[in-house]
Amino acid sequence: MQVFGAILAQLLHLLFMLAAAPLVLGVTRWLKARLMGRRGASPLQPLRDLDKLLRKRPVLAENASVVSEAAPYVAFAACLLAIALVPSFARGMAFAPFADLILLAGLLALSRIALALAGMDVGTAFGGLGAAREMSFAAFAEPALLLCVLNFVILAGSTNLDLIAGTFRDGALGLRVSLGLAAVAMLAVAVAENARIPVDNPATHLELTMVHEAMLLESSGRHLALWEYGAALRLTLWLSLVAAIFVPFGTAPAGSGPLAWAVGLLAWLLKMGALCLALAWFESAIAKMRVFRVPEFLGAALLLALLGAALLFVSTGLA
Repeated sequence: MQVFGAILAQLLHLLFMLAAAPLVLGVTRWLKARLMGRRGASPLQPLRDLDKLLRKRPVLAENASVVSEAAPYVAFAACLLAIALVPSFARGMAFAPFADLILLAGLLALSRIALALAGMDVGTAFGGLGAAREMSFAAFAEPALLLCVLNFVILAGSTNLDLIAGTFRDGALGLRVSLGLAAVAMLAVAVAENARIPVDNPATHLELTMVHEAMLLESSGRHLALWEYGAALRLTLWLSLVAAIFVPFGTAPAGSGPLAWAVGLLAWLLKMGALCLALAWFESAIAKMRVFRVPEFLGAALLLALLGAALLFVSTGLA
């Protein structure tokens, strides 16, 4: 019976995530517009855009290889598998034993590599420029993420996301400076991974400042829909990851029933709404930085995560 409940919770989690991803993107855009004094598009606009794009056949360049055809599906599959590992309303789902943060980082890296290869495949200047910038940012973002994972491993004794969330939920660790440093570093990496301001501006069309969008200039139709849906899934994944680690309260424990799931779903919706509002406020209050300043931004995140791990090593050694 417990196995059936875990499978059912996993299926519901996937359905909720797939349905919520476009809404998370739409709500964030709408909140940002309202904070800046504009009316803004409907929160359902990403769903309408996806529906329109899915009805269109993709158009490929004459010199496009199989990479341009396969990359959107590989990237979307990687994002879908990664989002299945991040708990939302309940812990102890069917994929919980595989919810390893190192595996999660690898899946996100696979999605990034597929996007960079698609940008370089046709050989356009903007695609290559965006791919080069994307991979240079990844050289700072991925080590920062792994150092954040190191902080969690020292505190929880495991890289499993379910165990980490359960340990933090019990509150036995108390307030730690190292955990706060890791939280700031992870938030900076999340902003960079999702091409949000100040690292990038997902709403701009300025060719000289584009990063992620430059790699999508040759995409259209169903391929562009997969890229856009994957970006929405990635944003939802990072917000859910931050909520699961740093705000684990309200999540239904493993082996619980539908009533606890309903409470957990309500808590997850409230946390996601608060994070969307915080992201919209942050983006409306800050300007986009120059491309050459992004390594400094991610380097600061790397140093914060490293400082947190060093403090944990010192405190553990003294204990």
